Amino acid sequence: MLFNFFRLIQEEPGPPPDGGVQAWLQILASHLINALSWGYSASFGVYQLHYTTALSLPESQVAWIGSVQVFLTFFLGTFAGRAADAGYAQHAAAVGCVLIVLGTFTTSLATEYWQIFLAQGLCTGIGMGACYVPSMAVVGSYWKERKAFAIGLAASGSGTGSILFSLVIQHLQETIGFSSAVRVQGYIALAFAVIIILVFRPRLPPRKTGPIVEWKAFTEPTYVLFTIGVFLIFTAVYFCFFFINTYATLRGLSPKEAANLLVIISGIGIPVRPILGFFADKYFGSLLSLIVSTIFLATMLFVWIAVRSVSGLYVYSVFYGIATGAVQGS
Repeated sequence: MLFNFFRLIQEEPGPPPDGGVQAWLQILASHLINALSWGYSASFGVYQLHYTTALSLPESQVAWIGSVQVFLTFFLGTFAGRAADAGYAQHAAAVGCVLIVLGTFTTSLATEYWQIFLAQGLCTGIGMGACYVPSMAVVGSYWKERKAFAIGLAASGSGTGSILFSLVIQHLQETIGFSSAVRVQGYIALAFAVIIILVFRPRLPPRKTGPIVEWKAFTEPTYVLFTIGVFLIFTAVYFCFFFINTYATLRGLSPKEAANLLVIISGIGIPVRPILGFFADKYFGSLLSLIVSTIFLATMLFVWIAVRSVSGLYVYSVFYGIATGAVQGS
């Protein structure tokens, strides 16, 4: 029964449908997976602030938790992507969702640094790595003419998740406590996971042969340079998400007000991703949009050095949200 539910597609699927109920459901599933993966990571700033203030942990030590999450999402994506090619996209997504939910609930029980690291850093990080890349690959297989727009809609799930999880933690912990607030987040993640498992369906038949990593691709200079470039870009994307809360409290904001900065950054990014994808499809292509977005992001990181006032932080959050949303949507 379970094997039939996670069935492998054997027949030739034909060209991408570029629409239809199934195609839109894959955008929904990928949107929710992005909420569980990058949305969770992007909300880490509220955790960073709690761990450094309530638990008196060093900021550099706490940053390892969120950093490991992001690293595992990208690193394990290599292997999860190959599993998706082999026809196991549903399996990878299901395993990833289960691990994210498990990691969230066990985080609510953790009281020591090593426990938090194992639950939130490793368990959820492995889950994110298992489900993120297969979700984007499946969405891309359903669309051709509006592919960048569809991927932008899916990627905007990171904004949805970041807003939701940031608000849940920061606002509920005052009334029900931090652990209970994390458990509420766990129930939200569980609801997302159920929807994902029910509607997520790959379209392409499995690729039976081929290496886990296509090492021959690294003999192509264009591919190597592009990979290095994207690697360097994403070393900077999540820096602000992790530390703007802490920086804001040093500038006089309360923890709740500091959390609102994350909400602004994430909220601005939600429409930016699909809008940029739409224009990339129509006019200037994904590569040019990535180049311009990267320059804008780098500029905004330098601008942060000059931001000192509370009003400046709010304005900066708007522009940084545009910049990071544009990069992620490219």
